[in-house]
Amino acid sequence: MKKYFGVLLLAFGLAASVPASAALQIQSWTQADGARVLFVANHTIPMLDVSVQFDAGQRRDPAGKAGLAELVVASLTRGLDGAAPLTEAQVLDGFADVAAERHAGAGQDRAGVTLRTLSSAAERDAALALLARTLAHPSFPQAGLERDKALAVSGIREELAKPGSIAEKAFMSALYGTHPYAIDATEASIQSITRDDVAAFHRTHYVANRAVIAMIGDITRAQAEQIARQLTQDLPQGAPLPALPEVAQPQGGETRIAHPASQSHILIGAPALKRGDADFFALTVGNYILGGGGFVSRLTDEVREKRALAYSVYSGFSPLAQPGPFQIGLQTKKEQTAQALQVVRDTLTAFLKDGPTAAEMKAAKDNLTGGFALRIDSNAKLLENMSVIGFYNLPLDYLDRWIGRVREVSAADVRAALRKHIHPGQLSTVIVGAE
Repeated sequence: MKKYFGVLLLAFGLAASVPASAALQIQSWTQADGARVLFVANHTIPMLDVSVQFDAGQRRDPAGKAGLAELVVASLTRGLDGAAPLTEAQVLDGFADVAAERHAGAGQDRAGVTLRTLSSAAERDAALALLARTLAHPSFPQAGLERDKALAVSGIREELAKPGSIAEKAFMSALYGTHPYAIDATEASIQSITRDDVAAFHRTHYVANRAVIAMIGDITRAQAEQIARQLTQDLPQGAPLPALPEVAQPQGGETRIAHPASQSHILIGAPALKRGDADFFALTVGNYILGGGGFVSRLTDEVREKRALAYSVYSGFSPLAQPGPFQIGLQTKKEQTAQALQVVRDTLTAFLKDGPTAAEMKAAKDNLTGGFALRIDSNAKLLENMSVIGFYNLPLDYLDRWIGRVREVSAADVRAALRKHIHPGQLSTVIVGAE
């Protein structure tokens, strides 16, 4: 599956957290330019974490230009225009000089940048001013673009030799067909991208009225408002984006791809879940029991423990703006492929028919709620959660209510949600390496 956007910052070896039992108190507002802002004050340590996200992910790549979204976000620091132009080295040195750490990335739906900086005025102001310039005034030098394209091509060639990567690409193609979620960069699409393409994509998608800014750290609300304005003040207003095609009804089927690897790589799934779906928590609990709970899941028990057909087997939902994939994955010896597939299918069918037991429900909810603190145990993790809340318009109390929502799930809820979102006859199967 394509890389999903998520950055964990570990700068300075410091982490600050909000206790899992405490209300997060996300403050949110919309600026005059249309940017949405989410802010949490946390004065535990003198740090500030900032994220700026745009509807500029891989699904927005133009036809024939797959890979453009990732090249654009990579190019933001290659050089800056303006009254005092900066080279790439000067931009990177500027962040380093104030001990700030910046990351960038593009996923299926969104793309953007994160910054961690000291909250002391001198360092913070310098880092944020530079971040604002990289968002609004990149110069996109040709030499930097050519280097990024060469790196992208190298990565594509490397992935084409890996059975796991081959399986992921074929899996997304089987699930999504011609939908943008299935389109993956190729050497040809990367080589076709020009500097004009990069500049046009940036001009269209890196706009103030579609920016989502998240901040957590040692600043006041007034300072947060000033920072948010600074980050978007030089960004243009964007015209409405064209609607993306709907995800087609899954048709199922099986794809087999020969590969000399000693094991078969197997993926089974279908488009299943949108962000904000009311069934999210029921599916979270149900998936933990099916294959998301590691060594305590049904799939692991049936495939690994009872039959030793695979070292690991998993299942998971990846919700997106449009229905994201449900996926079961495993590796097994080539000669065991048919047996492993049958066991997985039988296990899923039985779970959909009968649902979880009371003991499974208790264990799943205990583990999910008990481990929730690990999801928000640093400013960086909280920042990513806030970015998701802002981008997908989830309720501001989403994290505060997470444990309670899990505890409210019943076995009947799990059965109903699984049957609604997973239909065995519509699941696609991809096998790379089978004899």
